[in-house]
Amino acid sequence: MATVTRASLKPPKPAFYNDPRVRSVVYQLVAVVVVFGAIAYLVHNTLINLARLGVASGFGFLQRAAGFPISQTAIDYTAADTFARAFVVGFINTVVVAVVGIVLATIIGFTVGIARLSRNWLVSRFATFYVETVRNIPVLLQLLLVYAILIHVLPQARESLTFMSFALLNTGGLYVPRPLPQPGFGVVATVTVAVVVAIPLVLGAVRRHRVRTGKGVPASLVVIGLLLLIPIAYLVMGRPLALDLPQMGKFRPSGGTVLQPEFVALTLGLSIYTASYIAEIVRSGILAVSKGQWEAAGSLGLSRTRTLRLIVIPQAMRVVIPPLTNQYLNLTKNSSLAVAIGYPDFFNVAGTINNQTGQAVEVVAITMAVYLLLSLVTSVFMNWYNARIALVER
Repeated sequence: MATVTRASLKPPKPAFYNDPRVRSVVYQLVAVVVVFGAIAYLVHNTLINLARLGVASGFGFLQRAAGFPISQTAIDYTAADTFARAFVVGFINTVVVAVVGIVLATIIGFTVGIARLSRNWLVSRFATFYVETVRNIPVLLQLLLVYAILIHVLPQARESLTFMSFALLNTGGLYVPRPLPQPGFGVVATVTVAVVVAIPLVLGAVRRHRVRTGKGVPASLVVIGLLLLIPIAYLVMGRPLALDLPQMGKFRPSGGTVLQPEFVALTLGLSIYTASYIAEIVRSGILAVSKGQWEAAGSLGLSRTRTLRLIVIPQAMRVVIPPLTNQYLNLTKNSSLAVAIGYPDFFNVAGTINNQTGQAVEVVAITMAVYLLLSLVTSVFMNWYNARIALVER
């Protein structure tokens, strides 16, 4: 009788061209070659067509003089500056709108989302009306509406509204003091940055100490003490910051810096629109928390407000963060609608540069890269925060 061994029970080894692992590698290599070949063909064909039309290719145009002004800039800029600096100005304008818009939309969205769950009938219905109305009107129409209201409601330059001699408001925008750093201001700025970085680190250490020992540390006093370092450094350095106050001239205000109606309309419009979606995200996150959490907090004598702030919302954030990230990305990308009301954001400036140079391929590539960078930075930060507040299994 023949002896059956373990080796004889193994199935025969397939030929290399039938091996699933080999086939998967081959298929992937073929896919990569096809994709890169298609890209190379498109690039080669584009360069040939550009040369045939007499259009120069490359990014050398970035060092040429832009030749056009930008109405609102956060850094010094003139028409004699380069196209590269114009891109930087537009990029900063977009980042400012995105950051301010995200902050305002988050505040409004959380407020409205919580209000929708209020026991007060009027507050709840008003929040519902806001969400259902704003969400169903195109954001572009809302931007145009807010801009039209600002233009027609604000007074003319000669009739500017004055606020405590520090600010002027008219159809040209909101004129506010412009800071003028003096020698020694760098020290104050360094202290400010150090305090901002130290506060979350200190709060984290206090929280870990409380969990480990059960003894609380007055974190509010620690934070106040850190914040006091900023005015102390300011006084020690001899107040190294002057203010250029806006003043009413014969025909128009002069001095200071101006927040133009286009910036205000774009920021408010995007914030109000995005907040309607954030409100629903927050409401769904709160409803996702088990009702037993409310009952347990009530049995401990906690008020509804403290229960919401200390127990429910921290748990709801684990549900809220992923869709909230999408809304932040949408707000940043929707800022490109600024072209409709004349705000010089990155997309608007890029369009002007394209018209000036005819370098459509390069300008579009830069624009795509910038918006991709903004989206990736936002996603990375939100993913980091989401991982930080995630439940840790023991």
